[in-house]
Amino acid sequence: MEKEMICIMCPMGCNLKVKYSGGKVEVSGNGCNRGVQFAQEEITCPKRMVTTSVKTTEGVKACKTSIPVPKELIFKVVQEVEKLKIGKVKFGNVIIKNVLNTGADIVITAND
Repeated sequence: MEKEMICIMCPMGCNLKVKYSGGKVEVSGNGCNRGVQFAQEEITCPKRMVTTSVKTTEGVKACKTSIPVPKELIFKVVQEVEKLKIGKVKFGNVIIKNVLNTGADIVITAND
């Protein structure tokens, strides 16, 4: 498989050319090693930060994952947050630890 992508690891936005065959990833076009790391992860196990909102007794609060989670789990993570109705929270509070065994916590990202 061959794919072209733009690296998002720094402001340079390098145009990467990625070849994936037999479990091996070859990357060209990168300006630094972060581009190689990004391409390898994006091809083998893409991850994303998840941002959503949670219902509280005070209304709706913004929240997100503490680290990126596998792309295929995004909607399941959101469903876990949608199950909640919590009390008073503030910026930085963890509302779910290790959501879906991903190692990511769900953290409140806004105050009133």
